[in-house]
Amino acid sequence: MSTTNHTINNANIHTLIASNQFGTFFGIHQKVLEAVWSNLTQPDGNSVAYISMEIGADPDVYNPVKQRLIDLERTSSMDNRLKGFIKKLFQGPEKIPTYSGGLGVLAGDTLKSFADCKIPVVAISLLYRQGYFSQIVDSKLGQIVQTVKWQPEATHGLYLLHEPNNPKKPLHIEIPFYNADNQMTVIKAQVWMKMEINYSLDYFIPEILLDFSLPETPELFKIAAGQLYNSETSIIKALQRRMLGTGIIPALRKLGITSNTYHLNEQHGVMAILQLIAEELHGVVGYPDLSKATDQQIMEATDKVALRTIYTIHTPVKAGHDRFDKSLYAGISHSSCQRILNLLAHDEENPHTYNFTTMAMKVNRAANSVSRLHRDVTHKQFPQFARKISAITNGVHHLTWISDARAEVFNIFPELRNWQHDPGVFAKLGPLVQDPRFRSYLSEAWKKDTAILFDFINTMLLQHRNQKLETWIDPPNFFSSLIDRNTQMNPQVFTVGFARRFSTYKRADLIFDNLDTLCDILVSNNWPINFIFAGKAHPADEPGKSVIKLILDYQKELYKKSNGLANLIFIPNYDMKIAKMMVAGVHAWLNSPKRPLEASGTSGMKAAMNGVPNISIMDGWWAEGYHDGQTGWKFGLEGPVEEANLSESPETLLYSEDSASFYQTLPSILKEFYQTGNNSAFLDKAVMNLALNIPVFNTHRMAAEYLMKYDLRLPEEQKQEMRHFRSLYNSNS
Repeated sequence: MSTTNHTINNANIHTLIASNQFGTFFGIHQKVLEAVWSNLTQPDGNSVAYISMEIGADPDVYNPVKQRLIDLERTSSMDNRLKGFIKKLFQGPEKIPTYSGGLGVLAGDTLKSFADCKIPVVAISLLYRQGYFSQIVDSKLGQIVQTVKWQPEATHGLYLLHEPNNPKKPLHIEIPFYNADNQMTVIKAQVWMKMEINYSLDYFIPEILLDFSLPETPELFKIAAGQLYNSETSIIKALQRRMLGTGIIPALRKLGITSNTYHLNEQHGVMAILQLIAEELHGVVGYPDLSKATDQQIMEATDKVALRTIYTIHTPVKAGHDRFDKSLYAGISHSSCQRILNLLAHDEENPHTYNFTTMAMKVNRAANSVSRLHRDVTHKQFPQFARKISAITNGVHHLTWISDARAEVFNIFPELRNWQHDPGVFAKLGPLVQDPRFRSYLSEAWKKDTAILFDFINTMLLQHRNQKLETWIDPPNFFSSLIDRNTQMNPQVFTVGFARRFSTYKRADLIFDNLDTLCDILVSNNWPINFIFAGKAHPADEPGKSVIKLILDYQKELYKKSNGLANLIFIPNYDMKIAKMMVAGVHAWLNSPKRPLEASGTSGMKAAMNGVPNISIMDGWWAEGYHDGQTGWKFGLEGPVEEANLSESPETLLYSEDSASFYQTLPSILKEFYQTGNNSAFLDKAVMNLALNIPVFNTHRMAAEYLMKYDLRLPEEQKQEMRHFRSLYNSNS
């Protein structure tokens, strides 16, 4: 992110080192560390524990500490400790692969806004030594999964905490696990902290990461802890959820953190709530006889814990809800645990399973969907909880996703003063909408970002071509077989971007359902087009992987039938850095899920942050961000939310209907791009995205809406600021 230059000299660099009883940290002042830790450890518990299975915040995409130090010149007088931090910052790994996609990246964006807004929050997740997975793509084989190798010890902003005042002994927690005979095995985890430091370096959110990959950890637990969403077997999947849930309370207490509110970002960590219920029951029936508690006693304890719990549900897709066979759980949990689960996690449709989404829905004081349309869907799915399910539409962290080139433009114009701190200033863009200078600068920034993206793509294509000669891997792109060093993709060609998780309901291949129709549109009008695709399918999702293979298989046929006018490019190993290049560099962003299965979606919001218009099904956030066509285009069926529409079976995915709608919409889009002088129609939509969508779909506003659920006590000045962010949009209006 391009910001005002900050020249740091050796004298005040030393003020960016801070220490407490758990470690020494770089990037914040000692007073900041003390203030944040004091807030989180107050006896009144005036803070929130944010629980997420994955958190995505790669330092190569957003790193305010590195940006602050970028002008550093003299380092000779630094002590060795400071040199070590600086070396790790500038030369160490820049990936923290503890996320798989939208849910984790959203969690990271949320925490960044909590930090910017100085909300007392601590986050808890797991540290996965094997990350999610690294994706290799072969044109004949499709997606190939490769284990991630990364070094948390060498990564900036990530710290292995130590026992209080004993730097040589890593901080550990101990967690009891039980078998079918109620016999206990104690599993240890060491505790890491990632610091989500804010833009001005005067606040941070600690992300507590539990690392079970210790030499003494039993092999089954080590496998479960090693890789995000490892689902080799049901028991590994269940153990992973339990490691997260049952590790939360011990970790927070070991650190002295007293949060009285627990926010479940999806249901994965719901075992923490069960643990709180068990603690409430201890005082009533005594340990270890919780299995003898009456139903009334359990429900009374549950009601008390519910007052401390907030729950965000992210998907209407049934595969996204954790269900585990009761017989499986009997082998990995205490009988008292099963006693509580029988009451709270009973699944009406599958009586032999525990449904943890149902449990999370029961045990909370407030639940929310992640868009207005998703709220309506969730009411249909959980009518018994509809009265407490509201909408808090997702957002993205604008400082992370706005490109450097766009940021430089925003810095120039006084009308956008303070945009870094207040995304709401874009709502006052009115005088600049038709300003020739602003539009010219924005257009040039867009071209610069497109050039960056195409430099990356052309370099990648050449590398893939060379790989064919050097390895067994067949290039994943047909275009690699056509190019030489003098043949490149053209950034002036209309370019559509698509990047997300490859699940079947997201229908990545929808627009290629009838290649003859698509190519006839292009050939009859001589309209060239580029389609840039990226994304991963879960290693166990065979239908999702087959969609990737279909995309690869379409490339040659699309090129031939369009007489070379259409190029379809797949970028392997999608991550946040690639995402940032794509959302800023393409000319339009595509989203084609089956309505209403996309709860929100955030990739299109990231494009909108840069002014890039969307071409999308009216699902998720786009039903709110479309603004009657001022910010992009819509296509596809728009029927009412009905139970029948929630099916994910292949025969119900509406390919022919929605692809036909896309083919009807595409000609007007291409005509606007190629036949409108200076791309003025696209610039109109770009400027309106800035004015209408940045103030709404940002995580500052989202954080302000969550704050209403949290019921925290804040200083009056801070409360006023959060009221301002909340005034930008009402998700439930």
